[in-house]
Amino acid sequence: MYKRNVFIYLCAVACFIVLLAGCSGENAGKTISADNEAESELIYASAKDINDMNPHFYAGSMPAQGMVYESLIENTKEGIKPLLAESWEVSNDGKTYTFHLRKDVKFHDGEPFNAEAVKQNFDAVQANKEKHSWIKLSTKITGTNVVDEYTFELVLSEAYYPTLVELSMTRPYVFLSPKDFIDGGTKDGVNGYHGTGPYVLTEHKTDEKATFEANETYWGGAPKINKITSKVLPAGETTFLALQKGEINFIFTDDRGTDSIDVEAMNQLVDSGDYQLVKSEAMNTKMIVANSSKSDNPVSETAVREAIWHAIDRETITRDIFNGTEEAADTLFSANVNYAAVELKKRDYDLEAAKDSLEQAGWKLAEGSVRTKDGNPLAIKLYYDSNSSSQKTQAEYIQSSLKEVGIQLDIAGEESTSIANRRSTGDYDLLFNQTWGLAYDPQSTISAFTSESAYLHTTSGIANADELYDKIDEVMVSTDEDTRKSLYADIMKIVHDEAVFIPISNGRVTVVAPKNVNGISFKQTQFELPFEQMSFK
Repeated sequence: MYKRNVFIYLCAVACFIVLLAGCSGENAGKTISADNEAESELIYASAKDINDMNPHFYAGSMPAQGMVYESLIENTKEGIKPLLAESWEVSNDGKTYTFHLRKDVKFHDGEPFNAEAVKQNFDAVQANKEKHSWIKLSTKITGTNVVDEYTFELVLSEAYYPTLVELSMTRPYVFLSPKDFIDGGTKDGVNGYHGTGPYVLTEHKTDEKATFEANETYWGGAPKINKITSKVLPAGETTFLALQKGEINFIFTDDRGTDSIDVEAMNQLVDSGDYQLVKSEAMNTKMIVANSSKSDNPVSETAVREAIWHAIDRETITRDIFNGTEEAADTLFSANVNYAAVELKKRDYDLEAAKDSLEQAGWKLAEGSVRTKDGNPLAIKLYYDSNSSSQKTQAEYIQSSLKEVGIQLDIAGEESTSIANRRSTGDYDLLFNQTWGLAYDPQSTISAFTSESAYLHTTSGIANADELYDKIDEVMVSTDEDTRKSLYADIMKIVHDEAVFIPISNGRVTVVAPKNVNGISFKQTQFELPFEQMSFK
């Protein structure tokens, strides 16, 4: 029955889009205005404000921060490559990293980028290291030394193999002008947002828009697109209309996995001949995260989590809701993630298996449609991002599926910041989330299993949590490749068997842009785009 409703819903959306296209299609794909300056402006829709751009915190928009700030190195498909550091060496014991910095770099406010600035930024991050505990590197740093003007030394307490990967992230180990610091640090806020990146933040109207202009003195050469504007718009019809009217000319999956418009709308724009659709390879796994630590809630039981897993038809979700743009996921990490080639039991869509799991766990279906045990109903709540055009549809579909096996699933849409807060405080039964992504996994998502700000509430209630955490600590300091493979396999098997991360689909970064935009590509991350590589024909 629900599949029929999804079909009707999608048909209605398609009809609505056709109607809109007929009314305003003459504007599709046109630039924002007729003057030459507008030809070099890219305006993208964002479901949220750029927020606090302090790169040593986590409230800000990562695509926006990626334009302004840079790291010492970058993570590419070919591996770790130089960025603000031209080269580096690692000591034989793996504890000391020596970076040789570029000499032609300045911050946006004219301050020199040198080893002293690097040290000040590292020290500012470490002064608030409790905030960054999900990054294991933050717990390993014991020294930050200026060797000379353009040589910086990072000292660790022990060898830590993901060091370079974690230094390449969008935040927090990126660089802000020391003149922006408050009382010598950044944990109490900053006075400005001057990085070294290809774009400079020049205007910000909260919950309205933010404007970034090309850094004409950028060490890598001035970007060809002169101006990029992030315009805050609700996902769905409002964003689609803005595209039709020419108020925006670019959309992409944002750093919360939020889709600005649905797949049918994307296809309609492409079919018009004015827009192009560009998709990355599989970047992440979209999933439902279960709170195993709530002992008074049914979701704390492995059998209930397994039943939920069996009751979700991922093939239908990826076909009918994502229109085939994503692939059904059976495991926490996609096959193209390092160390993820692990043999794990497959849990297919199987309503009978779901019912059997619940029956054996003592959840009986008597009168009514909701199972009970010891007088308590099998009722669970799922939170979804209210800004996502697909999560609500998924939540409704999953709600219908779980009802068939006797589970009452209540669903609630909230802002992404509210959901992130629930994840860190443990105030949830189930919520949508996604892995960190191709550039950072498996180590970043797995490190987050132990972090209070991430997945500690997801993992702490399982029977062998202590064993899991010991193996995570061990794998992060292992210097032997075979040992790492074995430990990662054990870690992935533990969480898979406990069904605390219920995979839905392997997600991609999706861009819809006018056909006159060249150079659209992707980084090894779902959180930012290389805008500086783009241009207009």
